Amino acid sequence: MPLPSQRPLFEIPDDVTWLNCAYMSPQLRAVRAAGEEALARKAQPWNIRPDHFFGEAEALRGLFAQLIGADAEGVALVPSVSYAMAVVASNLRVREGQRILVLAEEFPSNVYPWRDLAQRTGATLFTVPRPPEGDWTRALLEAMDARTALVAVPHCHWTDGTRVELAQVGARAREVGAVLAVDATQSLGALPLSVEEVQPDYLVAAGYKWLMGPYSLGYLYVAPRHREGRPLEQNWIARQGSEDFARLIDYRDEFQPGARRFDVGERSNFLLVPMAIAALRQLLAWGPPFIQETLRELTRRAARGAETLGLEVPSEEQRAGHLVGLRRRGGYPSDVPARLAARQIYVSVRGENLRVSPHLYNTAAEVDRLLEALAALR
Repeated sequence: MPLPSQRPLFEIPDDVTWLNCAYMSPQLRAVRAAGEEALARKAQPWNIRPDHFFGEAEALRGLFAQLIGADAEGVALVPSVSYAMAVVASNLRVREGQRILVLAEEFPSNVYPWRDLAQRTGATLFTVPRPPEGDWTRALLEAMDARTALVAVPHCHWTDGTRVELAQVGARAREVGAVLAVDATQSLGALPLSVEEVQPDYLVAAGYKWLMGPYSLGYLYVAPRHREGRPLEQNWIARQGSEDFARLIDYRDEFQPGARRFDVGERSNFLLVPMAIAALRQLLAWGPPFIQETLRELTRRAARGAETLGLEVPSEEQRAGHLVGLRRRGGYPSDVPARLAARQIYVSVRGENLRVSPHLYNTAAEVDRLLEALAALR
């Protein structure tokens, strides 16, 4: 069953229509309260004990693992997608002549690392063209062969919400011996995902969009076969025995178990980690399957209304339920977002798509408000 409106849990004025979660989620009241409490604690550092460096980070690691159906040992805390993909690139063995697959019009953080890797190794960065019918899965399956070293894909395309069936892509990647790296930033939290089903080698997500958390804190899942890899940093907290501050002078070569070696330095951020914990707890309480079905009703309404305005929309079978691109051939005038914002309606334009990305604080009336504004802009 769809969830009822959760708007009272957010600080959104009644006259603001924020259909832009794919840009940045509004902050939950509970997340703000956690941040304010954490900020007050930092003002009195004598109340921050050595165990605070470890306990909260482990709690956050466990919550993220629960969200994706993984073990906490496989979760690293990172500041960004680009950082996580740099971890992947530094541990990926690519030979001259092999191919790295990405989608056309992919987000830059899932392109630039592979361009650099291809240039350094002699591999080829192969961009899978946008399929006319929107079936990215079929296009990827057809593009993968024995030359493929890496498949770097999202769960849904960031510009229009068209889906990638990750379980099928993962199975094919294993058949050809390729590594699967998933950027789930524009889906995780709103679209259910199980690493047991997909079996990615790596999965990364920024925390400030559909995961409802603060900026500059994200997550990297690492499959068991890659957990002995080389981290980007040589920070102290990732080493065994780092809990004993008095003996940090006893330098250790051994790392903390699992994927903790890939944690960013200062991962025990005393402000951001409590906020992220509050955000993930609320997401788990709602449940991504219920979030997805609730938001599908809103994006379906937006899609139907957009089609009456002559805009193009991916078919419902090919798109996720939480994000939809309303495509205008030739693109939108550059002032469209500002003209909508003048009416207190907020969306993003990405490529030729006006991207509509609601959440549980939105209503059908707000979708209608957007459609009325678009009709007036024609």
